[in-house]
Amino acid sequence: MTIRLMLADDHRMLREGLRRSMTESGFEVVGEACDGLEAVTMADALKPDVILMDVTMPNCGGVEACRLLKSTGNKSKIVMLTMHADQEVLTNAIRAGAIGYLTKDCSTREIADSVRLAAEGDTVLSPHLARSMLEELRKLEAPQDAEEERIVTRREEEVLQLIADGCSTPEVAEKLFISQKTVKNHLASIYQKLDARDRTQAVLQAVRMGIVSLS
Repeated sequence: MTIRLMLADDHRMLREGLRRSMTESGFEVVGEACDGLEAVTMADALKPDVILMDVTMPNCGGVEACRLLKSTGNKSKIVMLTMHADQEVLTNAIRAGAIGYLTKDCSTREIADSVRLAAEGDTVLSPHLARSMLEELRKLEAPQDAEEERIVTRREEEVLQLIADGCSTPEVAEKLFISQKTVKNHLASIYQKLDARDRTQAVLQAVRMGIVSLS
């Protein structure tokens, strides 16, 4: 099934370039927004599978647009695009419900791969952002008792550690010699046990509890 993609960026040239490259990569670009408020309205109407959302836009920035969409129950997966790796903005984007965080110096192939992963529910990060983001969020969370009971199984710990290391679902399956469906089943169980809505929250909670570490 073709992934339905929406673009939100106030720079027309960038949108045109993304539209061409994403169309050539096999995506259906269903809409383009030039500011945050238009992105919210358009996404509610079109309900794309994935939104590539610029962080800095007029009339409501990308993070606030993401927050507004999630508050209305919109199911689109949102991948934030940013010119600079501003830690505060990235932290706010996580909390707003974005599933991906890419810098604009990514290649077309990296963006296309990230959109495909996001459509499957995988958290996607520019490689150099992953560690710094998780480290920063770990500092923001309240400390937990080191002796707090661990509630996930050994296999679930292995899955969590690989996710913390930046692996996608296919990569976790390959490394653990299990099917992708089994990985997704483990993740569903982990989400329930850790009261997390997605991979990022699950990893953050696991770091707090001492279940996984950041290498």
